[in-house]
Amino acid sequence: MNDVLVLDKQQTRAGLDPLRVLDAVAVALVALSRGEVSAPPRIAAQAPGGLLGAMPAYVPGIGLAAKLVSVFATPGQVGRSSHRGLVALFDEHDGRVQALLDAEPLTAVRTAASATQSMRALRPQPSRVAVIGTGVQAAAQLAMLAALDASMPVVVGGRDGTRAAELAARHPKAETASIEDAVRDADVVFCCTGATEPVFPRAWLRPDAHVSSVGGSHGHELDPAVLADGALFAEWPGAVTAPPPAGAYELQGIDPARVTLLGAVLDGAHPGRGGRGGLTVFKSTGHGALDVAAAAVVHDWARAHGIGTAVAM
Repeated sequence: MNDVLVLDKQQTRAGLDPLRVLDAVAVALVALSRGEVSAPPRIAAQAPGGLLGAMPAYVPGIGLAAKLVSVFATPGQVGRSSHRGLVALFDEHDGRVQALLDAEPLTAVRTAASATQSMRALRPQPSRVAVIGTGVQAAAQLAMLAALDASMPVVVGGRDGTRAAELAARHPKAETASIEDAVRDADVVFCCTGATEPVFPRAWLRPDAHVSSVGGSHGHELDPAVLADGALFAEWPGAVTAPPPAGAYELQGIDPARVTLLGAVLDGAHPGRGGRGGLTVFKSTGHGALDVAAAAVVHDWARAHGIGTAVAM
């Protein structure tokens, strides 16, 4: 037996320093683009109200982990879903279980980190950013943007004006607007919804906007015209070639040659926007390598501060 460090939701959240997760996720994305990550496509068991996914991954120099996560629609709230589960972190050398973490805050923060890296790589220094959505993922995205640059103007757009206002109040420079006004005025649009159909039409976007879509676990979040017009980026090749839930609904049937891995841009192997104008689109499916990166950040923090409960297993 060995002692396993168990962290509850509050402890896991406390260890998710946004900037450290941002850096760790960049390393994982680059490793993905270089083909250095060992991870099978996500598998899932389907239940009437949602799915239970399994996501193991090994990232050299970061660690070995596996996530079990359920994605279920929120009853009575159209377009909302929950992500609940756990992440098990293992020693990459001898296979011992090192820690068990709460998957919900970890997933939200690592997803926001991946989306933010797409902005940094493809549309740096925007004059105005829109966050579309008012749930857990939108809140994580707003917090990540505040940690990166609290002076960056942000507008929150959502169907529920009250929830949008409550979310915007968490950011020193955030305002609220309708989804249409938020999208039309933004250089960068973060789509953070549980939508099963496109949230807005292509016509609302600026010609040179960057769109980051992290929602759509149950269907399409983006207008097909956005995909048709944009230069496309993803975290891993299977976002295009694997069927959902591993791949993205929006990318099914698209020529894989059209999709560039975000890590290749971060690594300097691909020019990204490269000084050219035009629409860029990052479609996130999530990936086990990102969970490994975030889990390692939390584990290092917990050990350094003596946080968590040691359980013999």
